[in-house]
Amino acid sequence: MTTATRDGFPGFGPDAPLELGDLVASEAESIVGRLADGTMPALAATLAKVGNCAHPVRLVGSSETVDTRTGEITTFRSVDEPMGRLFKPCGNRREEVCPSCSRIYARDTFELVSTGLHGGKGVPATVQTNPLLFVTLTAPSFGAVHSARDGKQPCHPRSRTGVCPHGRRLTCWAHHDIDDPDVGAPLCPDCYDVESAVVWQWHAPELWRRFTIALRRQLAAELGVTERDLKHHARLEYAKVAEFQARGLVHFHGLVRIDGPDGPGSPAPITASALERGVRDAVTAVQYAAMPVDDGDVERILRFGSQTDVRVVRDGAAAGDQITAEQVAAYLAKYSTKSAGVDPRRPAPHLERIIDSCRALATRALAGCPFGCDERVNDRRARLCGECCQNTYALLGRWALMLGFRGHFSSKSRRYSVTLGALRRARRRFQRYAADSRHRDEVLDVRELEDRLMADEEETTLVIANWAFEGSGWPRAGDKALADAAASRAREYEKWRADRRHARIHRA
Repeated sequence: MTTATRDGFPGFGPDAPLELGDLVASEAESIVGRLADGTMPALAATLAKVGNCAHPVRLVGSSETVDTRTGEITTFRSVDEPMGRLFKPCGNRREEVCPSCSRIYARDTFELVSTGLHGGKGVPATVQTNPLLFVTLTAPSFGAVHSARDGKQPCHPRSRTGVCPHGRRLTCWAHHDIDDPDVGAPLCPDCYDVESAVVWQWHAPELWRRFTIALRRQLAAELGVTERDLKHHARLEYAKVAEFQARGLVHFHGLVRIDGPDGPGSPAPITASALERGVRDAVTAVQYAAMPVDDGDVERILRFGSQTDVRVVRDGAAAGDQITAEQVAAYLAKYSTKSAGVDPRRPAPHLERIIDSCRALATRALAGCPFGCDERVNDRRARLCGECCQNTYALLGRWALMLGFRGHFSSKSRRYSVTLGALRRARRRFQRYAADSRHRDEVLDVRELEDRLMADEEETTLVIANWAFEGSGWPRAGDKALADAAASRAREYEKWRADRRHARIHRA
């Protein structure tokens, strides 16, 4: 039975211990050892500083910060830290690697997306009057796969028994759960064109680039101007993320906005319906001719899949009737922390086949190299000769665990909104302002704080640092278990606060 704290959350206090789950012997012994040697408070302070990161970076050394305006020098040494070394968050965006750091990445992505929706942080508020679409571009089909369908529909029902050329039935009456390992696996592995799927995945970033080019051409045609003169009439802005599907291929989810010639906030010259027509025509028109892997291969014409989804988020000042801006921002933030879903120790059979195909195609592409580059192509940091480095598929083996996808998981056009770098710089500035206020025993002035945090002001401090990398991860086995449990409790608290906030809004 847990007791509530002053603000009402039942997860704090001595009667609400962390849920550590099933610990192995080494983890339990290290936790008991922390309690016995009195280092548990130091660990708790360090966990708070790194935000319960699962795999922090350990540094030893010192730094001196010089205020160039006043000449004041502040010295920082790792030996003065609670655990005798400096711990820094790993910053990994993948939720399965570090839930805590991925949470920060998701929040930054949410702020980036929502700023382009509503303005703020240097983006005019009038940006919310411009047409906005939520677009999903899918991968084409390379063969029938098992799927988890909504409702009570079976996977692949057929009124007549269908048999593929390899003698396998193309029927599945099972009701797969979303976590079923069979979801995404081909009904017939021999019919599934895994090599074409890998080649499509490898060139997917180029398809997105060509889509944006084709969309600008469609908009220029809609306005009756040349593509070169489009910037004098309208500007296309977007933010997109890539999401891995169960079959191992990515879908692109993007927000597409049209602004006037003066950039964000200026009146758009076309409506959301015209922008939607341009998106659909651009998806149909875009294609890319992928060169053969070797002399025994064929050229492939790559396109997006036929299941293009375009939803109106906002048509001018009016909201769309299909999806809200807040939902879009939450979707993109969630997708940005997803990974390929590959466990290097036990990958799903159909994903393992994609991994093997990536490595095999890379080896084929460099076969016959007199310097033996084809034998090293799957090394993490393979050294290739000058000619092999120019091969389109030279690095395919290195990206095998990402199933051949080498693009950015989240990206945006230059003037869609703020950058992730600006948000991280603002976070560091806030920590510095808060530390200065505590040092001077003053209350932090929050008036115009956002303008100060986001300003492109020149830094007035000089940092002279001497740091050495000691390692990554927590020193003891039980430390990570405590970090994961604390991170889980922190997520529960955030969800509890969000639920309370939404409840207050609904009551109002």
